[in-house]
Amino acid sequence: MARELSFAQLVERSIIKTYRKEIWNPFVEGCKEYRLISEGDRIAVCISGGKDSVLLAVCMKHLQRISDVNFELKFICMDPGYNEANRKQIEENCKRLEIPVEFFESDIFSVTESVGGSPCYLCARMRRGHLYAKAKSLGCNKIALGHHLSDVIETTLMGMFYGSQLQAMLPRLESTNFEGMELIRPLYCVNERAIIRWRDYNSLTFIQCACRFVDEYSHSEDGIGSSKRQEIKKLIDELRRVNPDIEHNIFKSIQNVKLDTFIAYKQDGIEHSFLENLP
Repeated sequence: MARELSFAQLVERSIIKTYRKEIWNPFVEGCKEYRLISEGDRIAVCISGGKDSVLLAVCMKHLQRISDVNFELKFICMDPGYNEANRKQIEENCKRLEIPVEFFESDIFSVTESVGGSPCYLCARMRRGHLYAKAKSLGCNKIALGHHLSDVIETTLMGMFYGSQLQAMLPRLESTNFEGMELIRPLYCVNERAIIRWRDYNSLTFIQCACRFVDEYSHSEDGIGSSKRQEIKKLIDELRRVNPDIEHNIFKSIQNVKLDTFIAYKQDGIEHSFLENLP
C-alpha cells in the first residue's frame, strides 16, 4: 500500500513533477552553471515570507536530499517589524511546509519609516546586513536569497529607465563587509510567472513585503502606485503580448554584452572610455 504523502511532500513533489520544466530544471541549471553550491557549504536560506523565498526553501531542501554535493542548510527569517498577522502567516506556512525556520528580530521597519520618502534601498541594505550577521553567527559561509529571473530583468530595465545606467544583478557575489561570506541567488533562471502558477496550484497564501510602501500600491486603483518596479512589470506584460520572447531576450542580452560598442563603462569602480583605444 502506497504511503500517504504529507502536504509538504505534495508541494515539494509538484516542483519536480508538475513544474519540473518551469521551476526545477532552471533552478538546478542555474545552481550548476553559476557554481552556486560547493562541497562543504553551510548555507543560510533567507525566508522573507513571500512566495519566492519559500519556494527557494522548498527547492533547497529537496536538492540537499538528492545532491551528490554535501552541504548544510539553515533556514532563517528576520522579523523587521511584521504585524501579528503577517508573522503568524509566515510561521504557519513554514510549519505546513516542514521548513525548520529560525526567527530573529530587528527594527528595520521603524528605522526606515522614520527617514521619510521611499526608503526601499536603505531597507534592502539593512536587511542584507542583518542576514549576513545572523548567518555568520550560525557558522554559514553563504546566504541564499529568493531573487528570480524576473527580478533580474526588472532591475536591469529600472537601472536604464530611472538610473541612467546599464546594471544587472549577479547570481552570486562576495560580501564586502562580511569576510568569507557570499550571497547566492539559486532561483536566478526561474520566471516569476512559474512561481505564481506553483503557488496557486498548491493553494498557498503568502505575505507581501508588509511595509507601508508596498501596501500603498497594492491598494491603489491602478495597481501601480509609486512603485517603479510595478511600472516595469506592467511594461513587460504589455511587450510580451507583441513579443512572447521578450523576457528571454532581455535576460540573454545581459550575458551578451559588447563592451567595444559602448562609449563608456565602469569596471571595479574605474571609468573607461572608448577613446582609450583610439590614437
